[in-house]
Amino acid sequence: MPKIPPLMLVPPVIFLVIAGLFGFGMLRDDPDALPSARAGKLAPALTVEAMDGYPSFTDADLQSGGVKLVNYWASWCAPCRAEHRFLKQLQDEGVVIYGINYKDDPEKADGFLAELGNPYTAMVADIGGRTALDWGLYGVPETYVLDANGVVILRFAGPVNESILTSTIRPAMAEAAAR
Repeated sequence: MPKIPPLMLVPPVIFLVIAGLFGFGMLRDDPDALPSARAGKLAPALTVEAMDGYPSFTDADLQSGGVKLVNYWASWCAPCRAEHRFLKQLQDEGVVIYGINYKDDPEKADGFLAELGNPYTAMVADIGGRTALDWGLYGVPETYVLDANGVVILRFAGPVNESILTSTIRPAMAEAAAR
């Protein structure tokens, strides 16, 4: 039997390792969900700027009273435009939504809200993206459900739609309210 050079074994071994990692990754409950290191922990401190003409919010607001949402958005974000009507729907239902405008031009953010309406109870700007890093932001839009004490119950990356409201956001809000 001919002897196989050790270097010839490297490609099949690498392939098996990669295939094993891929297979292990498929075992998650929801392969589309992005895990959050923040779930079950207090929302990170805000390092943000006020937006002219809009009420702003602080860490204390996130830690006081009732269920609230924190929504990262930007005027240049097409999925943010798509989810906007669902945020307005939640606002009409009395849900407190704090907006964090992410790396955006203030005039364009104003134009976006003038065109589509403002669903936010209060809003701040994360011009440099520092707060987004602290929160573990994957991209915009991204929505967090917080309980009355400011603990993150859910992080949802991507645009909110009717299906996500029903299957993900509302159940997390109910969980937050029950705490």
